Amino acid sequence: MNIDVDNLTSKNSVIRAIHTSIKGRARYKVRGLHNSLALKQYLEFRLSKAENIFQASANHLTGNVLVLFHPDVNLQAIAWLLQNMVLDYRRDIRQLPPSTAPKFTLANVVSTKNTVLDKPINQWRSQLVPASVAFSSLTFGTGLIHRYALDASILLAIQKLHTPLLDSIMVAITALGQPPSLVLTCLVWETNLLYRQRQTQAATFGIAAVGAISLNYLLKELFVRTRPALWDHIINVNHYSFPSGHAMVSMVVYGLMGYTLAEEFPQWRKQILALSAALILAIGFSRLYLGVHWPTDVVAGYAVGLVCLTACIVSQTLHES
Repeated sequence: MNIDVDNLTSKNSVIRAIHTSIKGRARYKVRGLHNSLALKQYLEFRLSKAENIFQASANHLTGNVLVLFHPDVNLQAIAWLLQNMVLDYRRDIRQLPPSTAPKFTLANVVSTKNTVLDKPINQWRSQLVPASVAFSSLTFGTGLIHRYALDASILLAIQKLHTPLLDSIMVAITALGQPPSLVLTCLVWETNLLYRQRQTQAATFGIAAVGAISLNYLLKELFVRTRPALWDHIINVNHYSFPSGHAMVSMVVYGLMGYTLAEEFPQWRKQILALSAALILAIGFSRLYLGVHWPTDVVAGYAVGLVCLTACIVSQTLHES
């Protein structure tokens, strides 16, 4: 069968590709999907069964379908697949009486293996539950360290690890959370998103970065906690200590970058998230190793940063779905 690609992706066709800048990821405008919850559920059900498709999310509010698929699959092939599904749906609806028309309910979709749901309530649960557990653990940890006055003890224990080589490594790691490095990283990432026409992600990232830095400054001015001085610092520091700006801002900036990359490249999701977490933890530990923050500064910074990161991820997910 010959596929008329030009007709398939034209403005007046059933399916129109609108975001195709990333290999293996595309968003399509589907005629008839707007305000049709039944078609949304039908498409997600069918796409979950399709070969070489990793993830699919339809949005009946915007009329868009986001598809993550094998990089070797042609964009037009996905568009053709979507068009056939829409035509099948219309054919089934026309031929069957209303009482016997196929109903792809939430229960049907949930029971289907490997189906992806994009209902806001399910997205919030999937992202907020682990984030809430992590936030509670970090808050509890901060309370325990403060309650039993373990700040100084932990820093002195870490000081025993000092070697000239580790000093150089930790200075290099902590530099990744310094304002110059963060500003450069943010500008490069923001430019990359805008170049690929990812306006929603670019806006979310920009707001997240500026918001995290501003909030950290306000919190430091609120708590006015002095930095530890248990030994001579080998790096220059200024401003107050609580909460750690390196921990908090790194959680937001590198965390959001890692999440975005993991969503774009689901085949490497675990590796990307693991590397992002390792980087964030290493930056926080470097502050303790260098003796410029109390442990409660770092743990609290992670806790506040996690709240900001979760809010940004939920907002970005809802705007993209």
